[in-house]
Amino acid sequence: MTRPVKNVMSLLRRRPILRVQLTLLYSGLALGLLAAVLLATNLLYGHSEQRAPAGTPAAPATGGRTFDVGPAAIGLGAVAIAMAGAWWLAGRFLRPLRVITTTAQEISATNLDRRLDLTGPADELTDLSRTLNDLFGRLQAAFEAQRHFVANASHELRTPLAGQRTLLQVALADPAADTESLRAACEEALRLGDQQERLIEALLTLATGERGVERWDPIDLAEITQGVISGHRREADHRGIRIEAGLAPAPTVGDPRLVTSLIANLLDNALHHNIARGHVTVSTTSSTEHANIAISNTGPSIPRQDLERLFRPFHQAGTERVHRDGHGLGLAIVLAIAKAHGARLAAHPRSEGGLTVEVSFRLKRKSYRD
Repeated sequence: MTRPVKNVMSLLRRRPILRVQLTLLYSGLALGLLAAVLLATNLLYGHSEQRAPAGTPAAPATGGRTFDVGPAAIGLGAVAIAMAGAWWLAGRFLRPLRVITTTAQEISATNLDRRLDLTGPADELTDLSRTLNDLFGRLQAAFEAQRHFVANASHELRTPLAGQRTLLQVALADPAADTESLRAACEEALRLGDQQERLIEALLTLATGERGVERWDPIDLAEITQGVISGHRREADHRGIRIEAGLAPAPTVGDPRLVTSLIANLLDNALHHNIARGHVTVSTTSSTEHANIAISNTGPSIPRQDLERLFRPFHQAGTERVHRDGHGLGLAIVLAIAKAHGARLAAHPRSEGGLTVEVSFRLKRKSYRD
């Protein structure tokens, strides 16, 4: 079977277009109502003839029925008028939908700034256009965030790779290189490799958190936090930062690995963006409905308008922070994991400088509704 025949058969198998369906519906209703009226009139007229008074001359008998052209012409005219009117009404009703469809088809990833401009009374179609405009706005923001993320990730990965390549090329090109210089070059290359590995691991954790939670196990925020603090004691001592912990039992449910990553990134952020001889306060609490963890740290003042940007990937706010290591993914990972668990995250700048971040988990597996 040739392709044109296949296309024709495919068109025949498809349902009629919506305008044809509406035309048949409207005209069918109109003609059905007309037929009902005519039938009722005919019945009433026949009933009145049967009850004609005595002495009324009977109609002359005929040898057969005759075809009356007048009612037939009226019927055909009614059909034509009903079909034409139904076609016009269906087209007028579907015109805004055609505008919406055409505009939506023209919008792509390269011109998501376009919006539907549907004017008219407030009805279901204008509600649909507003809903689609909101959807296009969210898609545009998501595409822009994705482009920004990919550009930053490429830059962050390219920098250590370029440094590693340059380091090895210089070491190999030096004819007077001895064992000590080559060892130093290898150690620096390993350090750059560790930097790439940490970045890749952070990207994978961010992607896992955004994908959602696959395991829901009983956990205790206090136990996980105690383990995370133990693993950060040496770094805190090295930076001269004091960690103060008040850990009350805080049972909840979630993915233990992701929750551990959330707490570790919060503590990393509190240690890295601190001041000399500063401190970090960690607490876990629970209530009848929530299990909470709060981490507060000293540090430079943070403007309230910068809070939202702190949780974007690769964003490192503030130029006065003493430690600039990391890739700016820590708080983005925290936000992604919190959203995946349906947890509520709140960040507050401290009046004396620094930041307080609180995460509240529900005791049962249930997402928050905004």
